[in-house]
Amino acid sequence: MPELATAGYTLKPPLKWAGGKRWQVPYLYPLWEQHSDCRLIEPFCGGLAVTLGLRPKQALLNDVNPHLINFYTWLKKGLHCRLEMKNEEAIFYAYRQRFNELLHAKNGQTREAASLFYYLNRTGYNGLCRFNSSGEFNVPFGRYKSITYVSDFLDYRKVFDCWEFTSRDFSVLKLGEADFVYADPPYDVEFTSYAKGGSTWDDQIRTAEWLVQHSGPVILVNQATPRIKALYRRLGFRLRYLDAPRRIS
Repeated sequence: MPELATAGYTLKPPLKWAGGKRWQVPYLYPLWEQHSDCRLIEPFCGGLAVTLGLRPKQALLNDVNPHLINFYTWLKKGLHCRLEMKNEEAIFYAYRQRFNELLHAKNGQTREAASLFYYLNRTGYNGLCRFNSSGEFNVPFGRYKSITYVSDFLDYRKVFDCWEFTSRDFSVLKLGEADFVYADPPYDVEFTSYAKGGSTWDDQIRTAEWLVQHSGPVILVNQATPRIKALYRRLGFRLRYLDAPRRIS
């Protein structure tokens, strides 16, 4: 494995994330190495496995999930969780209720919300991040024998210092001509409740048509469904197929 990618792994992704892309870093690194002075753009940054693996000097990391970005924003400030964190069902549901109360009160950008989001992610079922039609977090309690929680995230503050975090629609991101784009949108599969509003086939088309307009290097990862392959072939993308491990990162 390349040295830079290995160094990136010394700081692991802070969240348990369904569909994590850490396994892709050895494949991505030879492509990234040619552009490593560029700014890395992730329009759908998710669990940050790729960015932490490549460790760019500058990055614009975006995700439509505002609670995820709030957590990263607090990590950039040097988050210290003051919650009592235990792998207990009663505590989990009490914290889930409190988190949803904060969302209803429009206090989802607070330190408390970031800390609760971390706890719910680590303790909930399979690292899922799912919201109902009312915007409430509704992932059930997980079934882990033991969980290692982190309270002090100061190690992330220095790494995140030159990285910008935003939560908006990818189409409004301002890209420079030389930016290196790694796009990992919601896959073309049935599950679409990652954030309030979900994801549709129209979003897949919008993503593809937005990416093809960028003059710099672009890498797109998606499920190789027939219509996804047809869409990207039509737009002139070169396709490469990889066998993806089915695991939580």
